[in-house]
Amino acid sequence: MKLDNPGLGHSGFGHPGHTLGMPSTGTSRVPLLAPDAPAQTRKDFTSDQEVRWCPGCGDYAILATMQGFLPELGLRRENIVFISGIGCSSRFPYYLDTYGMHSIHGRAPSIATGLATSRPDLSVWVITGDGDALSIGGNHLIHALRRNINITILLFNNEIYGLTKGQYSPTSEQGKVTKSSPLGSVDTPFNPVSLALGAEATFVARTMDSDRAHLSGVLRAAAEHRGAALVEIYQNCPIFNDGAFDVLKDRAESQRRIFHLRAGEPISAGGQVVIRDTDNELRIVAEGEADPQRIVIHDPSAADPSTAFALSRLSESTLSHVPMGVFRSVSRPAYDDLVRGQVEMAVAQAGGPATDADLAALLGGHDTWTVGA
Repeated sequence: MKLDNPGLGHSGFGHPGHTLGMPSTGTSRVPLLAPDAPAQTRKDFTSDQEVRWCPGCGDYAILATMQGFLPELGLRRENIVFISGIGCSSRFPYYLDTYGMHSIHGRAPSIATGLATSRPDLSVWVITGDGDALSIGGNHLIHALRRNINITILLFNNEIYGLTKGQYSPTSEQGKVTKSSPLGSVDTPFNPVSLALGAEATFVARTMDSDRAHLSGVLRAAAEHRGAALVEIYQNCPIFNDGAFDVLKDRAESQRRIFHLRAGEPISAGGQVVIRDTDNELRIVAEGEADPQRIVIHDPSAADPSTAFALSRLSESTLSHVPMGVFRSVSRPAYDDLVRGQVEMAVAQAGGPATDADLAALLGGHDTWTVGA
């Protein structure tokens, strides 16, 4: 079942912003292909490495979508970087013919922070999973989002630890029976979208592995966003959590469960609509019972993330109501742009870049002494 793809920009997936003279999009400083260069194709982004995921893994669909999507950006392949942590999804950089790094468990956002700050000419992507990002990497993730680093984070959520053979993860539902929870998990799971919104992320979205059109649209909106973008991707693990999202792929079920988030439109699905009740809380009611004045019109550009957060709380483990699309897309200066601005100001105030003599004087200092034999 395909998700509705309302298109890009103001028509559905969010809007690019411009703040304080900063670059307006996520790729503003990334070199484009030369005008006389041949157009890129999926083949240009396909490496010579054998793809080693289990048959039926949702990662195949995400990889194929990414390989088909990247040529549309028109960026030099040499200026695109994928950094991953540890997990099944983290093999992603091997299979893309770009620069990349299979890094440390949970630390991909930190490595990407340094790279994005030092190299504004790169389009930096982070590939992570629900375990890698939300367990050992939890603090690294929320601080990358809080700081608004100009990186795009793709969180593959299959609600299980796949690489280590089927333990429950930070997004597994309560009661989940696994090798590490034989009597059922007692943990309350994370909602990745809620977590990202709580960390003040400036772009937050959700999509699925099985719908290439919707996934491509969300990826484009995330890539064009200046600042930290987090995209949660529902992804099937056929070995340890098969069918976790099957109900959303069934045509009839998806039409009543998936609430498409389209900028400027009511949020509805299967004859139901989201309203704001008299207590200022969001509720889902039948369209015929809804007061037109209380119907929520989706606005991902709202400065206050409260409504976006409330929308994220409509999701629950039974997948009865699943908002899908861009929850938030707002403008705020990116951390790396601000840091580079500070450095440029300091260099200007110092009269220019440091020389070798300046470095020698710094290393020599004013309080040196010689230790005798």
